Amino acid sequence: MIQVMYARRLTLALAALACAAVLEGMAAMWALSVANDHVLRGRAASDIQLAFKELTVLKLRLRSWFTQAQLDPATATGPALQFQDGMRSTLERLRALSARAVALDRDDATRAEHLQRQDALAVLSDSIAGLQGAVARLQPMPAGTDSSQAWQVASDLFDISRGRDLRRLLAESIEREAVAVARERVGADQALRWMRGLLLGTTAAIAAAALLLALAFARALRRPLDQLNAGARAWQRGDLAHRIPQDGPDEFSAVARSMNTMAEELADHRTRETQARQKLEALVAARTGELQGALEALQQVDARRRQLFADISHELRTPTTAIMGEAEVTLRGRDRPVDDYRAALERIVATSRQLGSVIDDLLSMARSDMDTLALNRHEIDLAEPLQQALEQARALAHDRGITVQGPQTAVCALPVMADPQRLRQLLLLLLDNAVRYSHPGGVVELAVQRAPAHADGDALCEVRVVDQGIGIAADDLPRVFDRNFRSKQARQHRADGSGLGLAIGRALARAHGGDIRLDSQPGRGTTALLRLPLLNAGAPEGTA
Repeated sequence: MIQVMYARRLTLALAALACAAVLEGMAAMWALSVANDHVLRGRAASDIQLAFKELTVLKLRLRSWFTQAQLDPATATGPALQFQDGMRSTLERLRALSARAVALDRDDATRAEHLQRQDALAVLSDSIAGLQGAVARLQPMPAGTDSSQAWQVASDLFDISRGRDLRRLLAESIEREAVAVARERVGADQALRWMRGLLLGTTAAIAAAALLLALAFARALRRPLDQLNAGARAWQRGDLAHRIPQDGPDEFSAVARSMNTMAEELADHRTRETQARQKLEALVAARTGELQGALEALQQVDARRRQLFADISHELRTPTTAIMGEAEVTLRGRDRPVDDYRAALERIVATSRQLGSVIDDLLSMARSDMDTLALNRHEIDLAEPLQQALEQARALAHDRGITVQGPQTAVCALPVMADPQRLRQLLLLLLDNAVRYSHPGGVVELAVQRAPAHADGDALCEVRVVDQGIGIAADDLPRVFDRNFRSKQARQHRADGSGLGLAIGRALARAHGGDIRLDSQPGRGTTALLRLPLLNAGAPEGTA
């Protein structure tokens, strides 16, 4: 019972305000009903007054017609009939309005007015009936009759009924109805003023009572609402350990208990959620690591696949082009000696074997990186693969109008430990690269020399390939050995190409224990320097 204290107080206060509003409405309805009765009675009196005036006018018009008809036999009878019909209908309307006025009137003080009205209507009814008969019996007066005499006859007929003066009777009736109209108007105004005062007074009283109740309830509700609001803000900040005081037996204490219980459940739920999230994050991290590893492995596989396709495209193009160039040069022009054809076919066979070796290498590259390819190395003289590479390069350069020049003097013995096919591939790659990026009519020079020995005593040989081509910008030199890199000038000079030649060449050179270095001036040409270790006298042959 105590727990509904605020609800009961609020209900009683609202019920009191509702009762006051109902009483105010009932008083207003009563005052409005009184004013409405006055208005209805005043309207009925006004209608009766107007009907008496209409009857007076019609009576005067009929009198004028009657006077004229006595003096002039040719006067039309139509207006007389219209006037009589109008008077009869007006009289009937007066009777209906009189009956309505009696029905609306609840005041015994006005009963005399109703009796006077009924008496006047009776006299007027007899007068109208008599006038109807007089008009029907109307006989014109002899010619020359004075109009005053005719007017006097009409006056005796129209102004007197039951020995009473009809003019005075009508004037009194009109005056009596005017007084009734004024009286009812005053009564209606008084009722409206009373109702206005009542409404203003009761409205002010209800407003004052509502304001007082609002202030009282605001003071009573401020403290528990502040506590609830503070608890809600604390929980919004994430402080689920906050508890709302619940030291009262009212509804707010019950709400506080419910909210505190909810906060405890939320705190438990947050703890469980945190634990579950930590476990999930650990699982996600582990799974992410696994997926990242798998993704990196797939990216490596994809990179190797792309690199393999690029290497295949590059490595197969050069020997195939060499074979086609050799065949075209041999078949061009007049017949040649058999030895020339045999030499050309031998070069084609050698290049075909190189192509087969390249295919084998590319298949091996599918299983391992280029730098780790095995080489079948043994002691050879550098002059033999050098001469083969020059012949193949000249065949490639012939259609482009480029001259490939070899060493001016015979190459002395330069023993190296190398794979002949690989070394020929490396030398042809450098020559082919120089031819590709030379201008038509240009010259590519190849020179060979011994280089100063290293500090450790190992002797070196240098193969220098010099062209007069487009050159390489200084900013691009550090990147020319990167796979798939082609400078802007290279792409503008030749749209084809994969950017793998120098990368493969450096890999082959390092596989033989040497290296490649480039020097270049943009627009003036490039110099490729290949250094390979020479064998010391008496070095054993072998395969590495």
